[in-house]
Amino acid sequence: MTWPDSLRGGDPHRFGTDAFYAALGRAFVAMCAVVPVLFLIEALDVGLRLGLDYTAGIIPRRIQGLDGVFFSPFLHAGWNHLYSNSIPLILLGTFVLAAGTRRFLWSTGVIILVSGLGVWFTGSPNSVVVGASGVIFGYLGILLTRGVVERSWWNFAVGLLVGLLYGWQLLGILPTDERVSWQGHLFGLLGGVVAAILFRRRRDTDDADRLGSPRMTLP
Repeated sequence: MTWPDSLRGGDPHRFGTDAFYAALGRAFVAMCAVVPVLFLIEALDVGLRLGLDYTAGIIPRRIQGLDGVFFSPFLHAGWNHLYSNSIPLILLGTFVLAAGTRRFLWSTGVIILVSGLGVWFTGSPNSVVVGASGVIFGYLGILLTRGVVERSWWNFAVGLLVGLLYGWQLLGILPTDERVSWQGHLFGLLGGVVAAILFRRRRDTDDADRLGSPRMTLP
């Protein structure tokens, strides 16, 4: 009976291998380093009274607010807004980043674009939208979709865990509070689904079964 080398610690996509845990640890450290940057931006904005929320946020259906599609995820409407986004951003971002840096960057770009344009086209022109919530919902969409499109039992488990922990946040895609951009949440989630499909990990069907388990060969 022989097992692929990926089970001996060399494949970061295999749950239980040393490489898998190492990738998860590196991703966690990286995401923990991202959040202080957001706090620094908020501190500069508040301390120097730069008014970045209004100059770099998304103003729906106005040309002068279109650049906010790219800048708004790095801005927040106060410290409480930033605090509430920090933990889910670290947690969800860790699992997404652990699957590969290139996939993470491309997926984040798609989420920012889909979420931002969705807000710009459908939001209220009398509002200014900022915050990383769209990206957070995008990461949630990625994790929930990967288990289906990649047919991996590990991704199914992560999707289930995330759903149990943060499923209540899905209510944020509904228009319940005028101060909350439900459009950003909804289009962020859709952007995550699109990213999970576009940048899915393709595997050889000879090397893995439908649940992502390695093929076992007998002598």
